[in-house]
Amino acid sequence: MFTVVGLATGAGDAAGPACYRLEPQCVAGSRLSGGPKEQPETNMNTINELTRILRACRTIAVVGLSAEWHRPSHFASKYMQSHGYAVVPVNPRYAGSEIIGQRVYGDLAEIPFAVDMVDVFRRTDDALPIAHQAVAIGAKCLWQQIGVVNQEADALVREAGMDSVMDRCVKIEHARLFGGLNWVGVNTRVVSARRRM
Repeated sequence: MFTVVGLATGAGDAAGPACYRLEPQCVAGSRLSGGPKEQPETNMNTINELTRILRACRTIAVVGLSAEWHRPSHFASKYMQSHGYAVVPVNPRYAGSEIIGQRVYGDLAEIPFAVDMVDVFRRTDDALPIAHQAVAIGAKCLWQQIGVVNQEADALVREAGMDSVMDRCVKIEHARLFGGLNWVGVNTRVVSARRRM
């Protein structure tokens, strides 16, 4: 968090400050206040693990993919598709039709080919049955999008030998690790003189 601070232009300036600057606020528990430092990324959420998953999982079944262009599931899927990933829409509401130029399946069991990753754009409560289906079809990874954190689903797929990612956006992580997100000033936590391929 930052506070806007006015800079005075001279003594007795009645017009107020001529310019402003941002100063960080010291929030209890933040790095600026001397509180606990940010925790390191753990297990499957390390940069190396996310990079490995995104390199290995080239076919993504997106459960809950919406036909509405402004929905996060739609533009995240379009982004991944434009970066060479095969995106398989899964949504019973649109089963049999097409979204982003691909046939929509009613559930994971209907997909007639191998899927590497199951990307969950559903409520947290829906993640466990989706995890069961992901294990049944032999997927390599269950990816729960931002806001979706189902610990039971996570434990189930890990026990089955799958990778699991929770509370992260596949589009954001791809842009952070492989795209140009760093070029627009975002701290991607990736420090390298070499561009990742």
